[in-house]
Amino acid sequence: MEAETAAIENYMSENRLFEPSEAFKRQALVLDNAMYDRAQVDYLEFWKNQANELITWFEPFSEVCQWELPFSRWFLGGKLNVSYNCLDRHVEAGNGDRVAYYWEGEPGDVKTVTYSDLLGEVCRFANALKSLGVARGDRVAIYMPMIIELPVAMLACTRIGAAHSVVFGGFSSEALAGRINDAQAKVVITADGGFRRGAKIALKANVDVALDECPSVEKVVVARRTDTEVTMVDGRDIWWHDIMDRQSSSCDPEPMDSEDLLYLLYTSGTTAKPKGIMHTTGGYLTQVAFTHKYVFDLKADRDVYWCAADIGWVTGHSYILYGPLTNGATSVIYEGTPDFPDKDRWWDIIERYKVTILYTAPTAIRTFMKWGEKYPAGHDLSSLRLLGSVGEPINPEAWVWYFTHIGQERCPVVDTWWQTETGAIMISALPGVTKLKPGSATFALPGISVEVVDDNGAKIEKGGGYLTIVRPWPAMLRGIYGDPERYRETYWSRFDGRYFAGDGAKVDDDGYLWLLGRVDDVMNVSGHRISTTEVESALVDHPSVAEAAVVGANDPTTGQAIIGFVTLKAGQVQSTEKGEELRSHVAKVIGAIARPKTIIFTDELPKTRSGKIMRRLLADVANGRSLGDTTTLADPGVVEEIRVKALTSAGDD
Repeated sequence: MEAETAAIENYMSENRLFEPSEAFKRQALVLDNAMYDRAQVDYLEFWKNQANELITWFEPFSEVCQWELPFSRWFLGGKLNVSYNCLDRHVEAGNGDRVAYYWEGEPGDVKTVTYSDLLGEVCRFANALKSLGVARGDRVAIYMPMIIELPVAMLACTRIGAAHSVVFGGFSSEALAGRINDAQAKVVITADGGFRRGAKIALKANVDVALDECPSVEKVVVARRTDTEVTMVDGRDIWWHDIMDRQSSSCDPEPMDSEDLLYLLYTSGTTAKPKGIMHTTGGYLTQVAFTHKYVFDLKADRDVYWCAADIGWVTGHSYILYGPLTNGATSVIYEGTPDFPDKDRWWDIIERYKVTILYTAPTAIRTFMKWGEKYPAGHDLSSLRLLGSVGEPINPEAWVWYFTHIGQERCPVVDTWWQTETGAIMISALPGVTKLKPGSATFALPGISVEVVDDNGAKIEKGGGYLTIVRPWPAMLRGIYGDPERYRETYWSRFDGRYFAGDGAKVDDDGYLWLLGRVDDVMNVSGHRISTTEVESALVDHPSVAEAAVVGANDPTTGQAIIGFVTLKAGQVQSTEKGEELRSHVAKVIGAIARPKTIIFTDELPKTRSGKIMRRLLADVANGRSLGDTTTLADPGVVEEIRVKALTSAGDD
């Protein structure tokens, strides 16, 4: 494709291939392309079979899918209950003593929760919700730290047919109020507070402020976690332990229609009103169970699986809660940060619980790179057999570091692409069959159809463009809560008949898919559309760099100039010479057109508490604009430090 017509230009290439080892293939669930072939012949029949194999239905479905673009309905006529699939059926099968969760608090307190334990707690809290007037179809807001009461609350909602709306505990009272009001939540479930790097973080106090603007809320249930003194409003607020003490441990699961609303999950809403993404019951549960089982090659009777995300995000919903529990897996939940009390906390957890599968974000991996190999090297990680990546494109060198220093060159790394809106993984390797390329999410999963297209919506066989999905999938969002027209406009208007949520991608010579990040982040330099992801990967390719973020700044000559924000590995020295070395390295790896105009060194990049780099704020700094919303940052002070460095930075052409 010619440069002047390319949707997004393709500069970097990666030819390293990592095949599954013979030892891994001997025990893998998928060893050949037969599953892909079956799905290709009849994808509806494929999903019908997955739904029947992985899910227990109270009443069978009569139709696999109804599709009236852009609205889909899956497994019509089927009746099921999510909590029954996650809990009761495993207990009934004799696996009640299997560990559902090893839970570890940041201060070091621990709990081991079996499937029988979890079922009893869920039934008690389901009865508690019913005693507060919560009924089928109501919405319940949940604003909690990573404690066992969080999955209990979510599953209790599913048991009685109420939809939950989990709000990440890092959001402000204003953000919380907006989500409660949009959902018209009847009850809020929270805690007195949580722990973060040894400090107590207030939660109930934020709820109190939010509820001044939330007339729909009738009751607030408060779990005790930090023993922080809180205000309890008489007649409205109830302690978790008080209401639980009065409940029976038996509660019949409500039979739900396959298309009944399971949960709302709001996008961050940093530039517009938050979107309430709607996920329903049968299709969502089928796809999260399928992807969790086969992408992670799960052996439920012997694996110990750890998705090191927060349940407040979709990754936690799908791959801490619903996927693992539906499959009867044993999981780890950790409350705190990876550097408390020291930078080896994760590796200590893996060693103690004998974790076999780790699923985490590229930002975490690059942070560990910055801290150095000595921390994982100090622990026995031999239990690990599979690694996963989620959240944003992973740089090839971060992939290789993860493979080498955490997986010790024996664990496949499955890089996964999906979104809040897709509900479940869409693009990933199947680790027993796929040859892996560092940095590539590889191929669409069986039953999923994606295409990269140009500006006109024509399919691209090779090169860069826009990632689209061309037919419905079971876990897809069913719309934006209360706003079907916004759903149509946001996701289905850019390319006729195609779902497009804003991500760029490229297809290489072998047909592998490479995610290029949000198309909003594509830079236009002298008429060339350059992906921030490719420049960031080139920077991280340098042996001294741990992490990098790239943005475009207005430039009178080139339209936009590339500004790189770089964090060096431990022991490396920031200098003008190092900046010039990195600029030259990018030019060597990609080409002169991608040479950053400026390199700004920073000890930390601005990140949300979920670990995502806030490139929007870096763009504000690079363009001299006033900063946008910083309330979701893990450390708001980082941006001001970067701004000061930007004002004094050298290295311009």
